Amino acid sequence: MNAKLLSGALGAEISGINLKDSSKENYERINALLLEHKVIFFRNQNITQEEQIALAENWGPLETHAYVKGVDKHPEIVRIVKTKDEKNQWGENWHTDVSYNVKPTKAVILKSIKIPPVGGDTCFSNMELAWETLDDKIKNKIKDKKAIHSSLGAEFFIDNYKGMSGHEKRNYNEYSNEHPIVRTHPETGKKILYVNWTYTKQIVGLEKKENDEILKEIFEHQARLDLTCRFNWTENAVAIWDNRSVIHYAIADFYPGRGLGHERIMDRIAIEGDQPH
Repeated sequence: MNAKLLSGALGAEISGINLKDSSKENYERINALLLEHKVIFFRNQNITQEEQIALAENWGPLETHAYVKGVDKHPEIVRIVKTKDEKNQWGENWHTDVSYNVKPTKAVILKSIKIPPVGGDTCFSNMELAWETLDDKIKNKIKDKKAIHSSLGAEFFIDNYKGMSGHEKRNYNEYSNEHPIVRTHPETGKKILYVNWTYTKQIVGLEKKENDEILKEIFEHQARLDLTCRFNWTENAVAIWDNRSVIHYAIADFYPGRGLGHERIMDRIAIEGDQPH
């Protein structure tokens, strides 16, 4: 087994591990690497949907997405599709998955099915390191506060993605929850800056002007390049990330008008997490 670092902040490409092996021993090796590197990548992993599910179940119960339909045979698998003529792709802003849930996702296993010849990389940013390097004045203002995380719901999803389907419309207010701005990792005890540009809307107890200023500064800090790594996908590659410790950004640099309209297809499985504290 070999781990090649992708950056100084986080991320490693792992070779010498077969993801078809869903044994407890293999899971423990993979989870140790995940806790160390926050996001890990494996190439040439021709695993089936059933094998992807078996691997994911080592981490705990699997989620079905709040507002996105899964595939017919396996509702816990969301097939992320960007069609050739679309300019946008799902997940193209900095976020941590479903942070608006009471118990946000623990980890995600994402497998590439079809990859464009150029474009479509994914960036990740280390939120443990983001907390460590945050300005002390902001730290002191937010360290004991909570923030409201809110989903925009399926209206945004259905209107923008032709190759995917949402559930029937619901009362999306139920997908709004408060979480500590600084959460503690349940396995490592590390402190994590737990807000994100896409879903975090309000710091509880702050007036709008101060709230907007502080969140803007935090979001800009989280996106600093020295906190990030970037992964260039190939077909049959798998990414596993600790959704508690990172935010991520799927880059939509396809630009059909420049002759770069390409299809991109990924299979996503998410594992249920715990309530942040």
